[in-house]
Amino acid sequence: MQYLILMQVDPTVLSELTDAQQKHLEQGHTAFMAAIKKSGEFIATQALAEPARSKVLRGSAGVPEVTDGPFAESKEFMGGFYLIEVEDEARALELAKQIPDLDIPGLALELRPVVFADLGER
Repeated sequence: MQYLILMQVDPTVLSELTDAQQKHLEQGHTAFMAAIKKSGEFIATQALAEPARSKVLRGSAGVPEVTDGPFAESKEFMGGFYLIEVEDEARALELAKQIPDLDIPGLALELRPVVFADLGER
């Protein structure tokens, strides 16, 4: 079963990280990626730009409309994700608990099952 681990980011928290906390996050993510690649549970990961760099597209009377920024005002935004393939939800939770973001107050993870995927030809 596939799960998406969404990393929820609070930009205020990120801007206030100490050098030690930044290093902890970097080393922790590097170790986490190595471990899930070795176990065969890794599918993909991506880091995303901040919402100020995003565009929102909506249909308006059949005509696409493009605007700047996030679709809703929010303190947190999705900063990236891991896509994993595991036996069950318990294993997905076990892996998610290893991500170092949980060691930093104000950062959060969301675990969501994938209900449909098309990864194309590889």
